[in-house]
Amino acid sequence: MPSRLSRARADAASIAHLALPLLINNLATAGMVTADTVMAGWLGARDLAAVAVGANYVSFFNLGGLGLLMALSPTVAHAYGAGRDGDVGSFTRNALWLSLAMSLVTFAALMFARPVLIAIAIPPEVADLAARYVRAVAFGVPALYAFFALRFSSEGIGWTRPVMYTAALGFAANVAGNYVFMYGHFGLPALGAVGCGVGTALASWTVFLFMWRYMRRHRRYAPFAPLRRFEAPSGARLREILALGLPICGSVLAEGGLFASAGLMLGAFGSTVLAAHAIAVNYGSLMFMVPLSLHSATTIHVGHRLGGGDAAAGRFAGWVGMFLCVSVMALSALALLALRREVAGAYTSDAQVLAIATQLLAFVAAFQLADGLQVGAAGALRGFKDARVPMVLNVVAYWLVGFPLAYGFGVVLGQGASAVWTGLIAGLFACAVLLTWRYAVVSRRALAAQGSSSRK
Repeated sequence: MPSRLSRARADAASIAHLALPLLINNLATAGMVTADTVMAGWLGARDLAAVAVGANYVSFFNLGGLGLLMALSPTVAHAYGAGRDGDVGSFTRNALWLSLAMSLVTFAALMFARPVLIAIAIPPEVADLAARYVRAVAFGVPALYAFFALRFSSEGIGWTRPVMYTAALGFAANVAGNYVFMYGHFGLPALGAVGCGVGTALASWTVFLFMWRYMRRHRRYAPFAPLRRFEAPSGARLREILALGLPICGSVLAEGGLFASAGLMLGAFGSTVLAAHAIAVNYGSLMFMVPLSLHSATTIHVGHRLGGGDAAAGRFAGWVGMFLCVSVMALSALALLALRREVAGAYTSDAQVLAIATQLLAFVAAFQLADGLQVGAAGALRGFKDARVPMVLNVVAYWLVGFPLAYGFGVVLGQGASAVWTGLIAGLFACAVLLTWRYAVVSRRALAAQGSSSRK
């Protein structure tokens, strides 16, 4: 039998191999947000605040679609690990039907952003511009959700390379769209923050069309034939995806909703504070893409092990994935503490925004360790197709710990951005502890169940 160290090295290598294309995808995706933030910042504080508020509003809905379709990755991974090729293609086709239904609901919700923004005390001049940005983004939602379905299907079979290609293409389309529509080149009017929304929608259609063509043509998908024939929606398939997808969606919304709410809370403190918060969140999100790629790779790798009937290997691989996530975030936190003023200076030259952003980046460094642990544990749990209890734990951590502290101290007591970020950190630490405990319990049960079965 191989030693624990050699097994850990082998699992780490497999996870890293799966994660590298996903890392490039995630960094490019975060890079789109960074490009939006930087390019809007060049237009002034009002446009930057409008893009930040609008992106927070959109992200709440997009995270719902992402979380629901994320269930496809472990579902397909288990089918693939068990050699059920026909099921892989069927799950993909049904996920496309699901993506279409969700995109219609989301599109309708995005059309009515302004009343919501006004109701939560966003200044009218920012709310008007943010609502127009949101309406522009809405036209790319059907393509984005369909892309999610194709992406997670490809990830489930362990083929993550095309995700890397689409990310690079999407980043280029987003920046080009921003350049043309925000600043008014090639004879087109300068749309400012609204042009940023147009660029985002353009990027969504670009990545979907590329991924669709790739999956139809590449031989890697031939055994599954995911897009080679029409399939009407299957109640059984949709129920299997939703049974896992709904609690994953709940977990993603619990976390993403808290961070989106933090941005909306700080909107009442003015454009300067909101712009500084946008910088801190954007940088934190950018660095989060590294453990997020390891999270997804851990889900896939654990799912393949469990699909092949080896609970012990799946459990061990989950712990390895969690260790990798924590390690990279520890390095990121140390680097940020040393260079936070330089990081803030890359986003803005406004002295007031720079000062507040530099302070907030210290808070970003503080929560990165907990963030790495919770996302690693979430990935390992999803590999075990365990999502319902983790969803409850996410809600408890973020909305019974994080939100009351952030809102109570930051808004009610008027202590501002620092207090809001303290609440976020508390929620993340609570979530990290709870999900790690849950993984220990679930993986131990799976191991015991397999041992009991083998003795019969």
